[in-house]
Amino acid sequence: MKTVTTRRHFIRQNLAAALAVGAIPSLVPVSVLSRAGQTAPNSRIQVGCIGTGPQGRGVMGGFLPQTDARVIAVCDLAQRNLKAAVDQVNPQYKDKACATHGDYRELLARPDIDAVLIATPDHWHVPVAVAAARAGKDMYLEKPMGLTVAEDQFLRKTIQDQKRIFQFGTQQRSQEQFRLACELVRNGRIGKLQQINVWCSASMPGGSTTPAPVPSDLNYDLWLGPARHTPYTPGKCFDSDPPATWKTWWFNYDYALGFIAGWGVHPLDIAYWGHPQMMSETFEVEGKGVIPTEGACNTSVAWDVNFTFADGVRLCYRGARNGYEPVTPMNDLSPWAKKYGRAIDHGTAFEGTDGWILVDRGAIRTSPEHLIEDKIDRPGDRRLIRSSHHVRNFLDSVKSRVPAICPIEDAVQADILCHLSDIATRLDRKLKWNPRRERFVRDDDANRRLAYRPVRPPWNWR
Repeated sequence: MKTVTTRRHFIRQNLAAALAVGAIPSLVPVSVLSRAGQTAPNSRIQVGCIGTGPQGRGVMGGFLPQTDARVIAVCDLAQRNLKAAVDQVNPQYKDKACATHGDYRELLARPDIDAVLIATPDHWHVPVAVAAARAGKDMYLEKPMGLTVAEDQFLRKTIQDQKRIFQFGTQQRSQEQFRLACELVRNGRIGKLQQINVWCSASMPGGSTTPAPVPSDLNYDLWLGPARHTPYTPGKCFDSDPPATWKTWWFNYDYALGFIAGWGVHPLDIAYWGHPQMMSETFEVEGKGVIPTEGACNTSVAWDVNFTFADGVRLCYRGARNGYEPVTPMNDLSPWAKKYGRAIDHGTAFEGTDGWILVDRGAIRTSPEHLIEDKIDRPGDRRLIRSSHHVRNFLDSVKSRVPAICPIEDAVQADILCHLSDIATRLDRKLKWNPRRERFVRDDDANRRLAYRPVRPPWNWR
């Protein structure tokens, strides 16, 4: 295998040749125009997209209309995803200049790329993000973050050391109803906060474990990367592989924590945004979960996790039914639907001494009803960052060097809540978490679950 240095030399040579013949638009990246860490306000941010499956292409679509940015390269391990990405990019710019790469290291070696979108499978999120930071790229990282807390911590330190702009893909922070809900809570409009209820769709059970031929257009060894080697199985990487209608890696512990993190980080992040004090002092967490023992999917298909924070606020987190049929207290949302008049497949609800607020992607509800009309304009009121577009906020941050609306520090805290939930359900006993040390209190077994996972040679990314 060629080294990164060889790849970088190769890319630079080919970039020079391409520019010479006009194959690539001669745009000056912001990294060239910047001075003393500030980017020139009229320069164009040149973006590379790593991971161009359906989710990656969806987020990439937010970059394409931005007049001060241009997607100049896409990268994926599957030819079908690369073709779909190029077919999306080139019509936007009315040319055929978008470059394709089958290896993220090639894209990161390009000196003309300022920022990257990372939307790989979960087990590649941190390794690619660390490499991007070391290559001097700002990044928009799809959620969730790492497979372990140690990975989250390592990425945070790398981002901080390299002084990179980081945006986490928790785009609910850029939707007005979520910001309003958190502002109302933070400014005491529901009185003293007492309880937070959080829910999302749980993982799905099932999935074939029968070995199958690797799709001809997929670099499966690189797809596995640092994960242990296992045979390819139907539906592992593509939701179009029969008989699956969804990707089983989403719910396989080798590659993800499942929806307890992949979906749950969204409503948990809003809980944290509305009450960041939860992560200031030692607190307790305990939980129960249902983890399948058959099939390719082996992450929680139902759970009930309860946090008790130092200030007395409690948080209950549940996984809603998503292919797991039994109705249990772990996945029954009917009590919350009755209380709030609504409980779809995700949501965050704050309850205080003087009322409550429910928020999800389709609505915000309050009791008393007049809270929805309340203005956050009283003396001493605290306003949160205003963003109406998550990608736009990221690009503005790249230019200004002001942290994005979900910077690495907040992203790690939201992701830790997911890890604590997963660990609590697997240990099925009360745990104490010290957020200052980011360790469990006097619990070696639990702390071992925070550590890095074994890495398959030669994919040591640290």
